[in-house]
Amino acid sequence: MSRFSRSVLFGALFACISEPALASFSLCNATDHPALVAFGFFDDEEWSSQGWWRVEAQNCAQLSRVPLLGRYYYLYAVHEGIGGAWNGNRSFCIGPDAFRIKGRSDCLARGYDRKGFYQVDTHDATEWTETLSD
Repeated sequence: MSRFSRSVLFGALFACISEPALASFSLCNATDHPALVAFGFFDDEEWSSQGWWRVEAQNCAQLSRVPLLGRYYYLYAVHEGIGGAWNGNRSFCIGPDAFRIKGRSDCLARGYDRKGFYQVDTHDATEWTETLSD
């Protein structure tokens, strides 16, 4: 490898390493069972919900890799295989398989189910990690 090629390669590696991490919303599953997770948010234009992330026991997953735009985000999660849920009173649409749904209203009329998500207050942080526990 030429000296120039090595310089370009090392320069590219340094740029990747020194680049700041993206702001994000992560979820950790501190339970002994996998959880299926759905994520609700407002993106400055409309409400949206996405799912499903399968988060193994004692592991974490990044639900959003974009800068957090608001203070409040919403989660719905179920213990896979054993029942039980983390839920709340903020309704969002969900689907049985992987989904990305715009809007929170008329879920049933649009062919989706409706579930209550719980609110997460990020206090306007640019990064947030929420933890599910028993």
